[in-house]
Amino acid sequence: MKVLITGGAGYIGSVLSEKLLSLGHSVTVLDTQMYSKTSLLPCVKYGDKFNFFRRDVRNERMLKRFVSKHDVLIPLAAMVGAPLCDKNPVDAELINFKHIKNMCYWKSSDQLILYPNSNSGYGMTDGISECTEESPMNPISIYGTTKLRAEHACQEVENHLTLRLATVFGVSPRPRFDLLVNNLVMRAMKEKIIVLYENQSMRNYIHVQDIAAAFIHCLENWDLCKNNTYNVGNDSINCNKLQLVEKISEYTPLEIIKSEYTKDPDGRNYIVSSKKLYNTGFKCLHNLDYGIKELTKAVRMIDEPINANY
Repeated sequence: MKVLITGGAGYIGSVLSEKLLSLGHSVTVLDTQMYSKTSLLPCVKYGDKFNFFRRDVRNERMLKRFVSKHDVLIPLAAMVGAPLCDKNPVDAELINFKHIKNMCYWKSSDQLILYPNSNSGYGMTDGISECTEESPMNPISIYGTTKLRAEHACQEVENHLTLRLATVFGVSPRPRFDLLVNNLVMRAMKEKIIVLYENQSMRNYIHVQDIAAAFIHCLENWDLCKNNTYNVGNDSINCNKLQLVEKISEYTPLEIIKSEYTKDPDGRNYIVSSKKLYNTGFKCLHNLDYGIKELTKAVRMIDEPINANY
């Protein structure tokens, strides 16, 4: 199939693009390359199957032309995280919501659209009960609300599929060390000490390779999965932040200090169930130990600033 990925040079997109190409699909990526100009170099070897255009999804005339030429639409372009969206609310509206709504409006009923939402929209819960796809969404940030509105836009059209992604971790051709697990591993290795707030807050996690595999699983089982919403996480590693840091300490010397010096702007505290997706035959293959071990190797190779809250 001919696949269009907006934001395809990013953390998830660079992994997904190469996996799709390796399976014989044609992939076109639109990306501003704001964060990396080299993340898609592994895709060049696929020749005419791969095309890249440095484009901005806020250009509606341009985007409409690309939408019409592809069988599958995967809008990954986004302003990610509550702090960034709070600083740039207009761009968050245009990129996180409007460009997805436009793609839904322009696409034909035969074209497929796979949209990744964040399960941060479940917000504050009791941290004990499982959130399923039927649980109420309660986003409290601009990031969460724009992503949820985009999900609703997708749900209004035929041949859609929306995925609510857990907190992603692991190594990608476009490295990110602002994500919780990745940042904590880097901080543990560089500073040997972590000051942890909201240490009992529950989250669920998934490796970036398993995210890409989930997209491909849904494409390959479209008739079974289509017109549905799925949580996408590794249920075997639902854990709180203290448990996460204790796991990291198994791989690098670390002192843990508990201090409630700030709060998570998304207010996340939840256990999320991905059983609905598992029931279609999907399985996660990468656990937390695997991710932490590969991240320790990446930290030794990459000198990145520590720039994220946790």
